[in-house]
Amino acid sequence: MSSIRLFILGELARKGPMHGHQIRRAAQLDHIDVWTDVKPGSLYGGLRRMTAEGLVRQVRTERPGGHPERTVYEITQEGRHELEIHRSAALRDARLRPDPVDLALTHAQDMPADSVLAAVQERRDSLEHQRQSQLRLRDQAEPYLTDLERLIFDHSLRRLGAELDWHDQLLSHLPKVLATGDQEANDGSRHE
Repeated sequence: MSSIRLFILGELARKGPMHGHQIRRAAQLDHIDVWTDVKPGSLYGGLRRMTAEGLVRQVRTERPGGHPERTVYEITQEGRHELEIHRSAALRDARLRPDPVDLALTHAQDMPADSVLAAVQERRDSLEHQRQSQLRLRDQAEPYLTDLERLIFDHSLRRLGAELDWHDQLLSHLPKVLATGDQEANDGSRHE
């Protein structure tokens, strides 16, 4: 499932023909990079790929006012079918994606404990910053949000809250775990 495809095809299906700048602007106004893995800068490449695949087609080229030339795209019937496949997959897929931090932690035994703690604290601080940004964004958007959009904000905030709780637990246990790991490593090297 591609989030970029889902966003572009969804926008074209919902709003009708649009040029790339309009699609990118919609992504920026919705702050889509905050609550999805879609980056507004990647939308033009997605449009080119989907045009080559026949999921969208160029309708016309415009030059409004003194602006640069802009190509207007619309979704094709094949694109509508692809949208349905991606949307259905996204609604049904309940997997939590593996987080590389877990793998990194299993290979952190040879790092100084203070470096591991600092890295995890920095990661936790970044998550808290994201949560605060989401809260500010939600508060600003509140008068304009639909009930569904409020639920989507709540989902993102709850996920961030769960991550913060886990990081707090990790930070409270990590000094002891790292000290035990150092002791086990020293004991193992003496037995060789």
